[in-house]
Amino acid sequence: MDNTDLSSGLIGMLGIRVVSVDADSCVLSWTTGPEHFQPVGITHGGVFCAAVETAASIAAGAWFGDRGQVVGTSNHTEFLRPVREGTMTATAIPVHRGRSQQLWDVAITDEQGRLVSTGRVRLANLPG
Repeated sequence: MDNTDLSSGLIGMLGIRVVSVDADSCVLSWTTGPEHFQPVGITHGGVFCAAVETAASIAAGAWFGDRGQVVGTSNHTEFLRPVREGTMTATAIPVHRGRSQQLWDVAITDEQGRLVSTGRVRLANLPG
């Protein structure tokens, strides 16, 4: 099942795009700028939260495949470094993939390779 068309909805509005995806990882990228800022002039944390959940969900869905759908049940995102502008990369890797749930870690780096945000997403596997 291919759920990697991000052109509509929130993710499309944020300009986040899929770089690569398989059953073991997902890499997303976007360019952050003033349209992503919170009032103090840095990228809004919600952008990072959305990227974290999207990367984990796409990879989890690729792993679960035709067995059904996956949906996020929790998203814990940490903000480590303020970001103003530049290209961001989010990479999701599995922590646990079970019959009923999955757990994925996501690292977001800036264009200098510095870690700016991390996240952990738990997803429910919905057979069907």
